[in-house]
Amino acid sequence: MQIGVLTMPNKTHSFVIFLSALLFPASALALPQGTGRDLVESVCTACHGTNLIERSSGYSREDWQFLVSTMVDLSGNEPAHEAILDYLAATFPPSGNRASTQVQGPLSIRFEEWQVPTLGQRSRDPVEAPDDTIWWVGQWLDILGRLDPRTGAMEEFLLPAGARPHSVTIGPDGMAWYTGNRNATVGRFDPSTQEITEFPMPDAAARDPHTAEFDGNGMLWFSLQGSNMIGRLDPASGDVRLARSPRENSRPYGVKIAADGAVWVACNGANCLLRVNPQTMDVSEITLPDEDTRVRRLDVDENGLIWWVNSGLGRLGRYDPRTGEVTQWPSPSGPDSHPYAIAVFDNAIWYNESGVRPDMLVRFEPATETFQSWPIPSGPVHAGILRHMRTTLDGQALLIHQSGTNHIGRVTVDREDTNP
Repeated sequence: MQIGVLTMPNKTHSFVIFLSALLFPASALALPQGTGRDLVESVCTACHGTNLIERSSGYSREDWQFLVSTMVDLSGNEPAHEAILDYLAATFPPSGNRASTQVQGPLSIRFEEWQVPTLGQRSRDPVEAPDDTIWWVGQWLDILGRLDPRTGAMEEFLLPAGARPHSVTIGPDGMAWYTGNRNATVGRFDPSTQEITEFPMPDAAARDPHTAEFDGNGMLWFSLQGSNMIGRLDPASGDVRLARSPRENSRPYGVKIAADGAVWVACNGANCLLRVNPQTMDVSEITLPDEDTRVRRLDVDENGLIWWVNSGLGRLGRYDPRTGEVTQWPSPSGPDSHPYAIAVFDNAIWYNESGVRPDMLVRFEPATETFQSWPIPSGPVHAGILRHMRTTLDGQALLIHQSGTNHIGRVTVDREDTNP
């Protein structure tokens, strides 16, 4: 399948969203009364619910202007643009209703940011390829993107309509593999030919491939959250095998491969972790404390310890597969901080708090059991959300994103400040 290439910001698409919103407004929870409310409801709900506006920490008019500019191009209707900004600034000024708790510490870090060309795509899940380029997916607009961080040049490639890619990873073959979350496929994109090969799910009940990772044998493992399954794709044969989670509605989410080949999967719908035998595909459950525990993502350190975010209770967790011991630490911003993404990086555990504003990047030092945290920028504002993070191939940087403002980011530790 040959695909189209986008190399410039897609303003036409954004204006089409604006026009369709006026003609076919989506239903949503009513916002507070005020001049411009109906316009905000119709335009904004073309892409997301008004609950995201109400759950924000609020902004000045200048910051609302920047935030709106990362989502939709309203330059074709200046009066509407001004009315929307007036309403947002008057109704949702800066507030501390979801304030985060920053923890100071000895480390200094550096954020680099790139805003992707096409607005409203919800860019996410950046991953590095062997040539140092960074790939991402634009979930809402069926986009696969590539960034050259040395020059800032970006390309966007159109995926099959309705794929709604949830994540992307780079295979041993150098191809970009993405999960078609809405069309029940896993896709392979060849960067040299721009050809796409789709691998459909063999079971109609397997409808939503979610997060994917390659193991050491070149097999692609992926979760299917709503389908309550874990899948394995053999790139050589195209064969797809599926296994069900032993608990109903456990909602398999994040996936990581341990050094021994075991496949570990987070449960976003229950208090559990899942371990998949890579040979038999038997799935076993590790039940975690507290029924309200929910795990978005996890990672495995060099000692085989499983680190996970307790999104439901605002904690960082650790599971030792050898002893069965579970240890948890309260996240700095409290039980409603909703930790989300996580990665082992720089001899520590890094994750974000997505339920607060700013969205905080948190570092946990296992040796001392101490935290340090930083607000994650989204251009000149703090919006969000970071949903997945991974390290660069050399382990020297952390790749992040802010899907709410269509930014891709890279984090490095400044060693000059810590080792004078």
